[in-house]
Amino acid sequence: MTDQNSTAASDPNQSLFLGIDIGGTNVKIGVINDAGESLANTKIPTDPELGPAVVLQKIKEAASGIIKEAGTSLPKLKAVGVVSPGTMNIKQGMLINPTNLPGWQNYPIRQKFADAFERPTYLNNDANAAAYGEYWAGAARNASSLVFWTLGTGIGCGIIINDVVLNGENSHGGECGHIIIEMNEGRPWDTGQTGTLEAYASAKALIQRTYEALDAGTESSLQQVQESGESITPLLVAGEAEKGDDLSLKLIMDTARYLGVGTTSLMHTIDPDMVLFGGAMTFGGNETELGRRFLARIKEEVKQRAFPTPYENTTINFASLGGDAGYIGSAGCARRDWINAGSPEN
Repeated sequence: MTDQNSTAASDPNQSLFLGIDIGGTNVKIGVINDAGESLANTKIPTDPELGPAVVLQKIKEAASGIIKEAGTSLPKLKAVGVVSPGTMNIKQGMLINPTNLPGWQNYPIRQKFADAFERPTYLNNDANAAAYGEYWAGAARNASSLVFWTLGTGIGCGIIINDVVLNGENSHGGECGHIIIEMNEGRPWDTGQTGTLEAYASAKALIQRTYEALDAGTESSLQQVQESGESITPLLVAGEAEKGDDLSLKLIMDTARYLGVGTTSLMHTIDPDMVLFGGAMTFGGNETELGRRFLARIKEEVKQRAFPTPYENTTINFASLGGDAGYIGSAGCARRDWINAGSPEN
């Protein structure tokens, strides 16, 4: 079942781009114009276990529908942008070991999509593309540089400086969820590293820290949840925090503190115009009291640790595009790379 939204293209001469955001659960696809506006978009299940060839065919069929809705045709699209999680070689257009896409190892994704759509195709990392979406068409559209944190099961990050995505020499640029915030006896993590930001501030880490506190006997309304056998989730912790549970609120504010530490390190490295937070672990963002307190705690930690000038001049806020940032950003990256390549038509 697809979730579709469309706005008919008003200018037949405008440049249009196709953005494809492949996640472990869903694929989001959109037709995007030069202004970063989504003219039509859809979401389909990824079903990665079917293999890349079958998934690619599903994506092409879904894309055909929204291309028609947008009032255009595939040959009229200037370029295609495709993004994915996992390790990759962007220069070679290869997925290396995407853990959320079993069976897609060493897959030449850029060439396969270029062959399927017969359009210039560009590959990028999902977090970097989401950052570019916010930079091009979202909350950072007036910024010259951006650090964008995506908070979910793990922690992703994208860095944009003067329209350049920091991919790095080995396609590992912006992997700031893995910066070290604790040198001595840091929390172990799935990557084999210890003391990383992701090991403290991701959704998975929040759940682990919650169980550890309960097992240590800390009083909390979450004890009833644990005793009932119900699984603890960040959403549940947030709900208890909003009801006044001290432990739940402390766990969330500690998460914000860790993010403030990581943000300060990047501010002292990049000196960006703006730092944005997006993803499921923003606790409702600016729409909720808890989300606003979460952001305020991040800012408080940054104020305590950062040099005064960057603290006073860096905007720290929530992102605005939500789950659309990935496919909008993938189209935006394709647009930028297509222009930089001399706007090839084939």
